[in-house]
Amino acid sequence: MDRSPMTRSELDYGDVQGLVRFGYGKMKAASYVLLRVKNPAAGRSWLRKATVTSAVAMDPPPSTAMQVAFTAAGLDALGVAPSVLAGFSAEFLAGMTEASRSRRLGDVGCNAPSRWEWGHSTGMPHLVVMFFAEQGGLDALVQSVAGDVWSDAFEELRWLGTADLDGIEPFGFVDGISQPRIDWEQRRDVTGAMNEYSNVVALGEVLLGYRNEYDKYTDRPLVDVDSSSAGLLSAEDAPGKKDVGRNGTYLVMRDLRQDVRSFWQFIYDQVGGDVAEADKLASAFVGRTKAGDPLVPIQQQAIPGIGPDPGQIRRDQFTFDQDATGVRCPFGAHVRRANPRNTDFHGRQTGLGRLVAALGFGSNAFRDDLMSSVRFHRIVRRGREYGGGLSPADAQRRASPNDPELGLHFICLNANIARQFEFLQNAWMMSTKFSGLTGESDPLLGNREPLPGYPVTADFMAPVENGLRRRVSGLPQFVTVRGGAYFFLPSLRAVRYFGGGG
Repeated sequence: MDRSPMTRSELDYGDVQGLVRFGYGKMKAASYVLLRVKNPAAGRSWLRKATVTSAVAMDPPPSTAMQVAFTAAGLDALGVAPSVLAGFSAEFLAGMTEASRSRRLGDVGCNAPSRWEWGHSTGMPHLVVMFFAEQGGLDALVQSVAGDVWSDAFEELRWLGTADLDGIEPFGFVDGISQPRIDWEQRRDVTGAMNEYSNVVALGEVLLGYRNEYDKYTDRPLVDVDSSSAGLLSAEDAPGKKDVGRNGTYLVMRDLRQDVRSFWQFIYDQVGGDVAEADKLASAFVGRTKAGDPLVPIQQQAIPGIGPDPGQIRRDQFTFDQDATGVRCPFGAHVRRANPRNTDFHGRQTGLGRLVAALGFGSNAFRDDLMSSVRFHRIVRRGREYGGGLSPADAQRRASPNDPELGLHFICLNANIARQFEFLQNAWMMSTKFSGLTGESDPLLGNREPLPGYPVTADFMAPVENGLRRRVSGLPQFVTVRGGAYFFLPSLRAVRYFGGGG
């Protein structure tokens, strides 16, 4: 990490893959293909000509888009130099299925990589090519890309299709509401953000080569200037070097199978079949209503920034400050675990107050200092559902052998896999000690496997105002991991650099 003076060079959107900026939510059709390199020379030739869609805003916007990302094994297979590979993060190089990492991520038992359909030792992709299109345009896009050079270069490992559920995830809840707003203009003063929850994150939390929330640069490959690297951008923190990582990011991909029948059957069993009570309990698990409204009051001040849906922005405008006891939104609810919406020094505005807090004194409430500040652990989600939908009523009926699998192709973008995705997954989603709790993990994503000292991890506690807490026991595992990998989503310049052998 460098401590050189702050620089704010203008961002070149033409060098950033468009998925980072847009997400392509209006392109309802999407498909991802996992590939392995069978001919490195042909693979590099395809990369040099690949029409990867950039983050440049267009009017009208394009009707199709293609993106590409690589695993560490894929970059090696393309002939990228070991000295360049060594500059990537240890998490990316080791991969998602490294044994100790699997334990931390909750990938044990039913989630163990040995049971995955892809991403394990014999099914590790080298790259993923992502296709997006407006309805009716996906097949033509794929055919235009997957030509003769493609066939010579790659072996198709698996195609991952998606479903358009109109913003509803398979359990039946509005999804995609809570997203950090990226500080594309680099105006955020991170040194003044310690005591104020904000949905804005520093550009360097998402894109490599820029200042992050620590006001530093995340490590990434920096190379000497030569004929192969001349087209890359220079590093802000090392002007004499070319930056392989700049305008790129790490892409985490996990296939999550959702057992929708088990979810709603369990919910209805808990409430004796009462539909209204079933909705309340399911909302307590999630932390929002099915319509996407938070269980705590929405803040009424002016909505900052802009977005595609003012109503959606409004539903994301809240904190848990007014719910200190977890009566409205339980401490273990999914959205509270995914984003605790806290600050660096909860309730400490002055320098003296922050010093007292840093020494471990002066806590206003039991849970104030149990969690790291959320601004250091944000991710940008870009996933898509697959398999269609199943209503709570239909979920009560007996399953058919022809029922499709339902789930989510989870995709997130982050500049630091360990500090962002892995911290969130390990310390917040899977932890049985999150926010002072015991014996429970995330009610949706949690792995119910017993842990040393915690033989029961299948509980859910819901505080009740002026009453005993409600305990729900015996939660099944509603979500199972079916595959996954860590990818690097490079800049367009880096795509060409890898196409030249790196």
